[in-house]
Amino acid sequence: MQGTPNNTYGGAGAAPITAPHSGARNINSRDTKIAPGEIAVGVVIGRASEYFDFFVYAIASVLVFPAVFFPFADRLEGTLYSFAIFALAYVARPIASLFFMVIQRHYSREIKLTIALFLMGSATVAISMLPTYSRWGEWSIVALAVLRIGQCVAQGGSWDGLPSLLALNAPQNKRGWYAMLGQLGAPTGFIIAAGLFSYLMAELTPDDFLVWGWRYPFYVAFAINVVALFARLRLVSTPDYTHLLDEH
Repeated sequence: MQGTPNNTYGGAGAAPITAPHSGARNINSRDTKIAPGEIAVGVVIGRASEYFDFFVYAIASVLVFPAVFFPFADRLEGTLYSFAIFALAYVARPIASLFFMVIQRHYSREIKLTIALFLMGSATVAISMLPTYSRWGEWSIVALAVLRIGQCVAQGGSWDGLPSLLALNAPQNKRGWYAMLGQLGAPTGFIIAAGLFSYLMAELTPDDFLVWGWRYPFYVAFAINVVALFARLRLVSTPDYTHLLDEH
């Protein structure tokens, strides 16, 4: 008698190939429970990558952009112009959050997070390649503003719920410790960003730093975003993650 065909991935217990929602979630399916330590790694890497992008742009807004994109203004005015573009985040991010909520409802958290971090990485690396005011004139300022808005839109969709999930699923006697880990992203991102700029300013001449040295932190930000994407998707694409969020 012929047996029932096995439609699972190697009998590993994942959903059948023909399942309507098969994909990354099935590939990452596993029977083991997501441990708080795994969530903590995703939280720290994810928050650190976001804040690294934030601080790289913030530091460049003070050290680089006034001279590179606003050479027609004095130092104070150039810095204020630079901060005006920096502040676009506070306008674009809440609007983008609503847009990405629609994507999450109609598709999935994985697709939302992938789009957001891909947009973040693309906008960040594009900033590193921008021609200066001396080459593009006012169009370089327009391009900088557009790419900054792109970063902010991506930030609006990068929330993955992992910090809340970590606090809710931490051991009772260590809940405060695990909840604190999400707050390490800001200082970690700042230390890496500030350290990288400090190293470049110490090793390069002022002219070299303003011509090409300032671009390297943005390349590093792109690389960190790639690592953060896979670290977070590894958790977000599991059925356990969806179950735990729905449970709470």
